[in-house]
Parts: sequence; C-alpha cells; structure tokens
Amino acid sequence: MTPTATGKAKIWPEEDPAGMDELLAVLGYKVRASEMADVAQKLEQLEMAMGTTMEDGINHLSTDTVHYNPSDVFGWVQNMLTELNTVDLPPEESSTMINFSNSSQPDPIIFTDDSVYDLRAIPGGAIYNTDSTSEGNKRTKLKSSGSEFGSASGTSGFGTDTVSLPMEVGMVSPPVAAEPPRPVMVDSQETGIRLVHTLMACAEAVQQDNLKLADALVKHIVYLAVSQAGAMRKVATYFAEALARRIYKIYPQDSLEPSYSDVLQMHFYETCPYLKFAHFTANQAILEAFAGASRVHVIDFSLKQGMQWPALMQALALRPGGPPAFRLTGIGPPQPDNTDTLQQVGWKLAQLAETIGVEFEFRGFVANSLADLDASMLEIRPSEVEAVAVNSVFELHRLLARPGAIEKVLSSIKAMKPKIVTVVEIESDHNGVVFLDRFNEALHYYSTMFDSLESTGLTQFNHQDLVMSEVYLGRQIYNVVACEGVDRVERHETLTQWRTRLSSAGFDSVHLGSKAFKQASMLLDLFAGGDGYRVEETDGCLMLGWHMRPLITTSAYQLGAEE
Repeated sequence: MTPTATGKAKIWPEEDPAGMDELLAVLGYKVRASEMADVAQKLEQLEMAMGTTMEDGINHLSTDTVHYNPSDVFGWVQNMLTELNTVDLPPEESSTMINFSNSSQPDPIIFTDDSVYDLRAIPGGAIYNTDSTSEGNKRTKLKSSGSEFGSASGTSGFGTDTVSLPMEVGMVSPPVAAEPPRPVMVDSQETGIRLVHTLMACAEAVQQDNLKLADALVKHIVYLAVSQAGAMRKVATYFAEALARRIYKIYPQDSLEPSYSDVLQMHFYETCPYLKFAHFTANQAILEAFAGASRVHVIDFSLKQGMQWPALMQALALRPGGPPAFRLTGIGPPQPDNTDTLQQVGWKLAQLAETIGVEFEFRGFVANSLADLDASMLEIRPSEVEAVAVNSVFELHRLLARPGAIEKVLSSIKAMKPKIVTVVEIESDHNGVVFLDRFNEALHYYSTMFDSLESTGLTQFNHQDLVMSEVYLGRQIYNVVACEGVDRVERHETLTQWRTRLSSAGFDSVHLGSKAFKQASMLLDLFAGGDGYRVEETDGCLMLGWHMRPLITTSAYQLGAEE
C-alpha cells in the first residue's frame, strides 16, 4: 500500500455525508443514524412475527430460502416484515424500548421497579425471550458478504467463522421428502445491532446512576457478544467487563508491575505498526533537528525497553562527517523489586553504540510521575554545546489526571531549551467530562483498533503477540470506562487539543517534513497485512489510521520566538 502522494488531501472526512452510523459501518453494516430507532423497533416486530408464525403452524418460512447478510439493514428488515404480512403485528406504540438515537427525543425509559426487571427495555426479543426453547427462534450465523468495509479489511466483525452458501438471494433448492423442514437462516446482524445499542444503553444507565438497570444490561451484553465473531466479540467483552467493574465498584488497579506493562507493549509493538510508526516519525524529526550538532542529548519521557533508540543511533553513525556524541536520559517508573531496569537498558544500548562507533552516555531517572522531575536534575548543557530533544510517546495524556501536572511539565521542558519536542498521542478524545460521550468515543476508537488487529492476525502467525496486544488495549478500555478522578490516567486527547495546549504554553508547531512522511510510507509498505493502514500529513503532523479512522498522531514543537 502506497499512501497518497500529497499529504494535504485528507482521507478522513470531518463528517460522513451518507449519515451512516460509524460503529456499525466499521463492522460492515450500513444503517443510517436517523433510522436507528426505527430499525430496532422493526427488528423487535420481526422477532415477534417469526415466533408467532412458528406457533401458528405456518411453514412458509421453514423452507430452503436463504436470507443473506444484508448491507442495507433498513431495507432488509422491511422486506422481511413484508413477507410476513399475513401475521398481525403489534402496533409500534406498544413496543417498550430505550431510544438510542442522538436526536433530541424524550428521555429513555428507565425501569426502576424493585421487583423483576423488565428486559424489554432492550430492543428485540433476543435479549429477553419468554420462549427460549422454541426452535423457530434459533439463529444461525452466516458469513458477511457484500460488506464494503469488511471486504477491504478482510474481516467484517460478524459471522466470519462460518461458511457462506453459494446461492442467490431468494433461490429455493428442490425439496427432499425425507428431510424435515429447516429453520430460517438469519445472520448475526440483528444481534450485532442490539449488542451495540445495549452497550450504549448500559453506559447511559450508569451515567444516570440507575445501577439496577445497568446490572441487567451488562449481563446481556455478554450474552449477545457470544453470537458475534472476531473483533466485535472481543471489543464487546472488554467493554462489558469495564462496565461491570464500574457498576460493582471493582476498580482496575494501575499498580500492575511496570515490567509486565512493558512486556504487553512489546507484544503490541510486534503485532501492528502503530509504535513503529511513532518511533520512525519521531526519530526522523529528531535526526533533522540534530543536523550539524557535534553533541546531542535526547530526554526520553518513557524509556521502557529502549526500542526507539537503536534506529536513531545507527542513523547518527551514518551521518556524513562522523556521528555526534550521543547522550540519552531515560525516565521510567520504579520497579516493585527495586531492580534498576533503566540501567540494564542503558547497558544494552551502550554495547550497541560501541559496536557502531558512536560515543554514548546514558543516565536513568526513576520517577512516579513526570511532574516530579525538574530541568535542573537533568544536567542540561548550554545549547551552543549540546542540542537537546525531548521525546514523549503516549505519556503526556497521563498527566491530565492531576491538576497542574501538565503545566508543570511543559514549564520544565521550556527550561530545557530543546531544539525539538516530539509528541505521539492517540487520536481520540477520552477525556470528556460526560461519561456517555467518553464511552461512545472509546467504543468507536477501540472497535477500529481491534479490527485492525484482527486483520493483522490473518497474516501473522504469532498468536501470543496478538492476544497480548489485545490485553494491552483492554487495560486501556478498563481505565477509560471504569475509573474516575486521579485513577483515570488514560485521558487521551486529539491533535487539535494538544496543539492548542502547547501553543498556550509557548511552543510553535514544527513541520515534520517529507522525509518523515516517506519513512511512514515505507514502514507501511513493508508491514505485513498493512493494506488497511493509511498515513496522512495534516498541517505538518502525521496521522496513522485504519481505513477511514485516524488512530495515532505524531507532532513536533519548538520554543516560540519570544521564549
């Protein structure tokens, strides 16, 4: 895959002109947002009609007709209801359901009766079926076909583990006398729509502190997720657990050993190109900023395993006129067993530096938070002696959990007088004040991320890397959904928000340049399973996304002229 030659033509439109629901579009199904409530209502009618049909002994549904996975959900369900026009359906106004639309409609119905919960609050009978033993209501998953997104990515998120039948829609095979009638074959799309709506309904119940309804809904999210395949089932399961933790106040702890967190990130690094993209693009910006300097100093806000720096050191070693002296300051959290992992990483990098002929100096700093550091601790040398670069990959957003922390760190960076500051962050807003908005944004974001992992898993054979990468993302979901206050550290914000924040602190944006774009393009060309990934240049910053959704952003800054 070769990205678009010009970085100015945006591949992620600000607004979907077709008005399709984004989350369902990611999963390969076209449903207009304005038709959501109507579709859910008609699906409930269809469920009831099918149950009535079987009870009345009408067998025109029990034929060999195959109903394929539809792309147009609204039209499909309307056609199914038309086929059942001989059955008296209940009037629409008798349906009890939660309104999931974003339009200005009356508040959703919330059941507060202390007796038995009425699970009809969820659209459709698949969630609360009074006749669970009826074979007439059995669902068989069919592989999604004709899905625009699914065909591009290699997975639709629904029914991908079943076999597609080679029949035209509506084709009836000759009857076999000895074979009993077969039930209608309906794909898992109906349940998929209910699953998404139930997730949102549960989040809304949590926001309204209606924990009894939330408890009932979260249990049925797990029930509905079982019928899904691939990425959708995994995403729904992680969000269900996150909601359950919030409902039952079993908050996930961020005190997981840093070494284990580093291991998870290493698996994520190996599975997909996101971290590689972050390192390549940031390194190119740093390399260009260091041009002509004889001594350079990189301050890494999150050293971890030091995976970013071998590539930069090798690039410096190849510089015409010889490499500069390279000083690296690595910052990391304390280890529970008091082992000095930072020095271990520094030792490995020193061995590499000796091999390639780069003068190397390393110093590690242990800190619980970046806000605990001060520029005076880092032995910053005068700018005419040593060029300084500050590098932050997925770290600054964690400072937003504590009032004043981000301002203190940006002030410290200014005191370091760096030639460049590189920032890599998730391109999504998970720091909103309203829980339901934050939940909705996170559901869209991580659905796309898991879909990209699922597609990558089809071309790579290290199952452990894939599973551990999912755990890595799942921990983020738990934190975004279940935690609040200072415990909610995954407070991701968008590029626009970060640029505004750094501009207010006295930093100017730096154009990453064509070389960084080419680095990212080459990375995706070499990456197995990279057909769905897209890179774009936006106002001098680089975004990496999956199909139509940007997922991470690399940006660079320098001190303003007045600083």
